[in-house]
Amino acid sequence: MGRIERYELTFPVSGDSIVVSRTDRKGAGGHPVYADETGIVQAEIDEAGNVRMVASGGQQRHDVPSRAVPLT
Repeated sequence: MGRIERYELTFPVSGDSIVVSRTDRKGAGGHPVYADETGIVQAEIDEAGNVRMVASGGQQRHDVPSRAVPLT
């Protein structure tokens, strides 16, 4: 499978879905960091689709997405 450039993250509490795109950064686990167009929502996503949210500012707390769907 090729490099995944975008994911749709769905959050269970709000029901919101956000599209994030691959950045040139790696997270603490060594996996790519993806961000929404504002840069506020950032997530490290591994090859299996496991998501770790990355804080982009102080005091920030994100809901954990219920799923990450690769987009083509």
